[in-house]
Amino acid sequence: MLTFNSAVDLLLRSFWPLFKAGLIVTVPLTLLSFALGLVGAFIVALMRLSKFKPLSFFAAIFVWLIRGTPLIVQLFVIFYGLPKAGIVFSPFVSAVIGLTMSQSAYNSEVIRSALISISKGQWEATKALGMTKSLTMRYVIIPQAALVAVPPLGNSFISLLKDTSLVATLTVAEIFQTGQQITAITYEPLLLYLEVAFVYLIFSTGLTYLQEFTEKKLGKHLVEQRS
Repeated sequence: MLTFNSAVDLLLRSFWPLFKAGLIVTVPLTLLSFALGLVGAFIVALMRLSKFKPLSFFAAIFVWLIRGTPLIVQLFVIFYGLPKAGIVFSPFVSAVIGLTMSQSAYNSEVIRSALISISKGQWEATKALGMTKSLTMRYVIIPQAALVAVPPLGNSFISLLKDTSLVATLTVAEIFQTGQQITAITYEPLLLYLEVAFVYLIFSTGLTYLQEFTEKKLGKHLVEQRS
């Protein structure tokens, strides 16, 4: 049984490997997947809003399929299943693909809702001013929709950070996988997994402050734009 001093020593020795895994794997994986997912979500949202039925139908099927199946199953299909068809990705690339598809599907609904929340009068007013649809979307619709979408997108970003723990099943050495490796050596799962949770909490708290900062900046930008 661990003494207090040995428990503290174990926690101190294991903290840096866990935190380092967060810095060099978890955070980059989160940022990359979210950025790619945001681009994908915007494209899917526009496809859903398209008047071209086949395009809208394809986007709806994609969202239905991804949202209706567990993320861990999707990751397993990509990493363990696709090699049977001759398609092989590294663990990290498989993780990025799976997380990006998930973010694209879920966040497309957020973006679509934000876009349709802007009144039709905005489109009519810009049309009367002679603005093209692309200019209207860029300078009028998107800035306003962004303010509506940022809070739920921020929550999705923080959730994504925690969802990266699932890629431990693909042998990606992120925070949770690193915690599992240390636990296998020390045989102290309670202490180690509590510390893993604490490390995730540190990163999640940092992202929460980043989300609040972004919301304030966007809000200030929109007020200045309206004035």
